[in-house]
Amino acid sequence: MIKAENIVKTYNATDVLKGVSLNIKDGEFVVILGASGSGKSTLLNVLSGIEKADGGSIECNGVRLNELNDKELTAFRKKEVGFVFQQYYLLSHLNVEHNVKLGADLAGNTDYKEIIEALGLADKMKSMSTTLSGGEQQRVCIARALAKNPNVLFLDEPTGALDEKTGREILDYISKLHEEKRFTAVMVTHNSNIAEMAETVIKMNSGNIVEVSSNKVRKSAYEIGW
Repeated sequence: MIKAENIVKTYNATDVLKGVSLNIKDGEFVVILGASGSGKSTLLNVLSGIEKADGGSIECNGVRLNELNDKELTAFRKKEVGFVFQQYYLLSHLNVEHNVKLGADLAGNTDYKEIIEALGLADKMKSMSTTLSGGEQQRVCIARALAKNPNVLFLDEPTGALDEKTGREILDYISKLHEEKRFTAVMVTHNSNIAEMAETVIKMNSGNIVEVSSNKVRKSAYEIGW
């Protein structure tokens, strides 16, 4: 469970998060929706422990992030969470298997090849990341994050740099893996169509949560508009 109360974050005297509070249940698929500058990516960063909030409290899986020092936050991220970003952040001198193994090693996971295969990359195992398409690189990023066996998967605009066909494929992979493994998934996007895939949608504007809603009927990646 993720519980945030009155979260404040300021950059250069500008309040980016203005007292944000929320609750996310274990195993839930949540989309944080908002326009550029609404504070959604900053909220993702403080919920995941990438950045520290300037005020308020955050509890993730029983750990109070606001009480941890930098070393403890790093240990928390290694153990509890996985990240998928719009930028791929793959190591160009490593092949697919070794990029994914970096994540697996953090958790002592020796079954990471199964995740690579599940993401349709079995035939790319020995390929260098620079030879892959954008969609393939993003799948490697997802595999690397999941190889940690995270309790929470954070995704920041994971399809933002992809074309429609590849973006739908990536969202379909994420949705199916979530249903199979039941980790908590928190995805940031500006695309209201993608929000139709989530169980819960948190809408942000100008550093505040303005609406929290649930989708009674969730759509698949191939049913949403683009």
